[in-house]
Amino acid sequence: MTTQADAIEKAKKVKFVILDIHGVLTDLTLYYTDDGKKSEVYSLHDRLGCAALREAGIEAAFLTSKITRIDQYVGSIYKVDRLYGTSAKIRQLDEIEKELGLTDEEFCYVGDEIIDIGIMRRVGFAVAPASATAEAKAVADHVTKTPGGRGVVRELAEFILKAQGKWDAVVEKLARTGY
Repeated sequence: MTTQADAIEKAKKVKFVILDIHGVLTDLTLYYTDDGKKSEVYSLHDRLGCAALREAGIEAAFLTSKITRIDQYVGSIYKVDRLYGTSAKIRQLDEIEKELGLTDEEFCYVGDEIIDIGIMRRVGFAVAPASATAEAKAVADHVTKTPGGRGVVRELAEFILKAQGKWDAVVEKLARTGY
């Protein structure tokens, strides 16, 4: 099991954060209208978390099995430009690494379910929300106090940026300029 000190050391190396959507940005609750339209709830705290990461020079991406119009819309609101829709998550990581010239240890991946375990084992800093499955938590370097859909990215951004010594400067900048 990774200690808090080990998690901080791993977070210091993060240059890119990959976020699963369902169970991380959402709480997995689906709402349906009478005409069968589906909707989900996203936390504005996560929007701030994405802004904080971006302000510190850390890019975020969404990686889920299928990118929907809702995911694209949320990506535009959170200013996350990289949206990947594939269940072959490790192969997608290979492509991102090749494109950006980054290594496994420079990536953080946040996942909550069995499908996420392979990529979580590979990246430098694996994170699971408090509401993740026991299997995902078991391979995570850090488990947030926050459950999925309730501000996981905001909490994660604070953890990474404090580890990297960037948090106070980002807070000051966002307090002055907003996001």
